[in-house]
Amino acid sequence: MAEGDAGSDQRQNEEIEAMAAIYGEEWCVIDDCARIFCIRISDDIDDPKWTLCLQVMLPNEYPGTAPPIYQLNAPWLKGQERTDLSNSLEEIYIQNIGESILYLWVEKIRDVLIQKSQMTEPGPDVKKKTEEEDVECEDDLILACQPESSVKALDFDISETQTEVEVEELPPIDHGIPITDRRSTFQAHLAPVVCPKQVKMVLSKLYENKKIASATHNIYAYRIYCEDKQTFLQDCEDDGETAAGGRLLHLMEILNVKNVMVVVSRWYGGILLGPDRFKHINNCARNILVEKNYTNSPEESSKSLGKNKKVRKDKKKNEH
Repeated sequence: MAEGDAGSDQRQNEEIEAMAAIYGEEWCVIDDCARIFCIRISDDIDDPKWTLCLQVMLPNEYPGTAPPIYQLNAPWLKGQERTDLSNSLEEIYIQNIGESILYLWVEKIRDVLIQKSQMTEPGPDVKKKTEEEDVECEDDLILACQPESSVKALDFDISETQTEVEVEELPPIDHGIPITDRRSTFQAHLAPVVCPKQVKMVLSKLYENKKIASATHNIYAYRIYCEDKQTFLQDCEDDGETAAGGRLLHLMEILNVKNVMVVVSRWYGGILLGPDRFKHINNCARNILVEKNYTNSPEESSKSLGKNKKVRKDKKKNEH
C-alpha cells in the first residue's frame, strides 16, 4: 500500500511540475500540503473575453484509481452550460483512467471558452473578477530568469555533411534561451529524431561543443512514434541529476510530443537550488518545444493518451 502511495506521490509531483512549466503564472498553488491548485483559463491570453478558474484537489489515489476533485469558478457559468462542461471533463477522465489528465482538462476548458468567444454574444465584464483572482493566486511559482551576459546562448552551426555515408542523416539542432538562477544556468537543445541512431548522433554532435561537454549535467529525453506498431519508443537520461530525465520525459508525455529529442544542459554555479532546478529544466524544455511547434492540440493529446498507451523503452548506452 505504501509503495502505491509513493508511486502516486511521484506521479503527482511530476504532473504538478509539468503544469507549472507549461502554464507559468496561470498556475497557482492554493495549498501544497493538501494538494490544492487552481489555474486561470482564458479564451485569449492577451485580450481575454471569457475567463474561468479551475480549482483541483488531488486525492492520494490520483491518477491511479481516482479522479481529481474539481470546482469550476466563473460568474457566468450556470445551468446547462456548467453541466455540459462538467460532463466533458468527466468523459475525459473515463477515457484516460490511470493517466495524468490535468493538461487535457485545462485545454478542453480553453477550447470551450474559445468557441464561446466566437459566438455573437458579448463577453462578461471580467476585469474586476480577474483582479480578485490575481490577489488569490501566487505569482512566485516560476522564476522569470534572464540569461546573464557571462553565459550566452549557444549558436554554433550544425554541418549537414558527414564523413561517412549514412542512411540516417544528422538532424538539425536548435538551441533555446538560457535560464540563469543563483549562478546555475540551464539551456535546452532540440532535434527531430525518428530512430535511436539519430539520438546518438545528436548527442555526439552536441558533445563536440566544449561548452556543452563541460556542463555539469546533460539531461535528455526523446519520444519516437512507431507508425507500424502504433507505440512510442521513448527513453531518458538523468546524467547525474537524479530523476530529472524521468520528469523531462513526463513533461513530453503530457504535451504529447513525438519524433523529437530534448537535451537540457545545466552548468552548476555552486549554490544548491533544491526543487527549483526541476522547474528550470522543464521550463527550458517546454519553451523550446512550443517555439518549434511540437505541442499538439488537446484533441490530439486526448486521442493519443486514450488509444496509444503502449510504450517501448529503448535500451540505451551511456554515451558519457
